[in-house]
Amino acid sequence: MAQVTVAVNQEDPFQTPCCPLGPVDEGESQDQQNDAEDSEVSDGSEDVSTRRQQIAQVVREDMAKLDRIFREKGMKYRMIDRIGEGTFSTVYQAEDLMYDRFKNDWDVQPKESSKWASPQKPKRRFVAIKKIYVTSSPIRIFNELELLHNLRGSASVCPLITAFRYQDQVVAVLPHFRHQDFRLYYRQMKVEDIKIYFRSLFEALAFIHKSKIIHRDIKPTNFLYDIETEQGVLVDFGLAEREGSDSNHCLCQDQSSTRKAKIQSSRAFTHAQPNGYPKDDQRPPRRANRAGTRGFRAPEVLFKCTAQTTKIDIWSAGVILLTILARRFPFFNSADDVDAMIEMSTIFGRQRMKQCALLHGSMYECTLPSVGEKGHSLPQVVQWSTSVYRVDDDRALEPDVRETVRFLELLLELDPRRRLSARAALSHEFLMEDTYETEADEMDVL
Repeated sequence: MAQVTVAVNQEDPFQTPCCPLGPVDEGESQDQQNDAEDSEVSDGSEDVSTRRQQIAQVVREDMAKLDRIFREKGMKYRMIDRIGEGTFSTVYQAEDLMYDRFKNDWDVQPKESSKWASPQKPKRRFVAIKKIYVTSSPIRIFNELELLHNLRGSASVCPLITAFRYQDQVVAVLPHFRHQDFRLYYRQMKVEDIKIYFRSLFEALAFIHKSKIIHRDIKPTNFLYDIETEQGVLVDFGLAEREGSDSNHCLCQDQSSTRKAKIQSSRAFTHAQPNGYPKDDQRPPRRANRAGTRGFRAPEVLFKCTAQTTKIDIWSAGVILLTILARRFPFFNSADDVDAMIEMSTIFGRQRMKQCALLHGSMYECTLPSVGEKGHSLPQVVQWSTSVYRVDDDRALEPDVRETVRFLELLLELDPRRRLSARAALSHEFLMEDTYETEADEMDVL
């Protein structure tokens, strides 16, 4: 049984050290990089201006290379600008100059009817050009393109238009969706706006989860939401995988009695150890997929559960909801797995975190005095974050906000078996669309 120990002034206790810049941050968003640049600009450093000029020059050179590739492949796209950059790819906005020559069944945006169509110049159509880095694994590239191709048919999930390889460079062409920066509107979202936002998000999750596909990187920058049309699209399937494709048996799959017997017979349970790991630890390391963005990964990912399910996406959606309610982004800002566990422990308490660890065959100990045994309730967390807290008064929140927090508690459930599914979330009363009887219906009743 694996053991996790969190202590003051103690380095990473895992058998395999965690690197803050390693594969755990595969889904790290451009937001964090932009924030870092903004803080540098505030210092008024000339080096920052020079660095940005160098970046702009690199972007122009990359777009020129893509233009040459398109010409050789007989494609006509006019490159515009870089709109995103990640660990495994860079995304550019481009104009599709040959849009009218193809069927374009991928385009779900509303079109003018032929009766009222304007005789003026055709509307410009934009696409997103995703240049996947040559250092990416061929298996990873194939997996992403295959999933995008198979997930056609939902207006809430980004489809694949086409993809090609030029020498060692793989390029995917995707639709470009109008959206706004999450940081610009999330603080102004009212409860009704939250309902619409998450109804759209869970429709996308329900669609991909129906096919047993785990996105693994749910976060605001991967859900392109347009506040005007109140529609969102789920993008970036670079970390996605099919449920069970890379899994082994975990204690969380056993019956409660079986799991309890295994825990009580384990060496970690029968031979109490001091904080930390023994020097001559002969146990084999536990390997599990830990990919995702820091602050949005579910507890079972942190505890290296070897049988992860689509419920890890639900947890990430819950973190987004907590971010909106608390008016803080990012809400969790850990540097590594240990910090992430401490952040969770601060809210949920040591007792619940121990139970969560045991569920996945791990032992969890935390000696930080700032982490309580019971933790805090989510209503308290929201109240403190929004400065409306009153001692021993859970009614400080507005009734509609309390309703939202009750829904949040079902998403941020430490036990993935009890966590809501995407389909159950859509059926929950919080996300159910209000239906009102029309005046004619009322007259019929009379």
